[in-house]
Amino acid sequence: MLYEGVLRKMRTELGQPIQYFLMMEGGFLNLNQALNKTLTLQFIKHQCLNCGENRPIYRQGFCKNCFFETPAAGDWIMKPELSTAHLGKEDRDLEYEKRVQLQPHIVYLANSSNVKVGVTRKTQVPTRWIDQGAHEAIEIVEVPNRYLAGITEVALKEHVGDKTNWRKMLTNSVEDVDLVEWREKLKSYIPGEAQDYFITANTETNLEFPVVQYPEKVQSLNLDKNPSFTGILKGIKGQYLIFEDNTVFNVRGSEGYYVGIDIN
Repeated sequence: MLYEGVLRKMRTELGQPIQYFLMMEGGFLNLNQALNKTLTLQFIKHQCLNCGENRPIYRQGFCKNCFFETPAAGDWIMKPELSTAHLGKEDRDLEYEKRVQLQPHIVYLANSSNVKVGVTRKTQVPTRWIDQGAHEAIEIVEVPNRYLAGITEVALKEHVGDKTNWRKMLTNSVEDVDLVEWREKLKSYIPGEAQDYFITANTETNLEFPVVQYPEKVQSLNLDKNPSFTGILKGIKGQYLIFEDNTVFNVRGSEGYYVGIDIN
């Protein structure tokens, strides 16, 4: 194999199109350069992103023990409204939680398959939108901590979706919408504590993905069921690799899998 390493979500660089990188042992692999080439993926072992042991991956790249112990997998990660660092209350590790939760956060609208609301740290714009495969996105509020972003998202979820239809996103069954108009429509539903943080100045961000050919339908590659796969790479969108035979591979969903990669 040309490259070996544990899978983590692909790193990205804003461009026309977006550039994608896999961090492997000894360096990185620019996947844009692999488009239209034959790529072989070979599952070798598991490697928990926290303890490094060869244990089955439970969720988010962690083995079961680590998932329930590491502060990087606390409930507030997926549900920002559960954040408590602003109150000085610890979930698993207060210092870690303060570092992550007590920094500027953005509540945004993104259009991947449909308009959805989401939360991210300000430092993760536009990375978060790229990871979701959004072709357009806009900021709604910028708040000083994760809790305020969380309660804003919860309030707005009553009026707009919060999930991406990944199949629609990958087949590019999407349409443009006016996100500025959507933002104005949702403004009155923002909780009182976050109203002063409403953003009016910025415009939509548009994103272009390196895709030569979209699949007509998608079939997902699971390395546990199919530990070796070979296909011609036709695109990269969100955190997915798209192959000529309609197979798609979710790199982020396979974090903690140690693989070999060959490109011809």
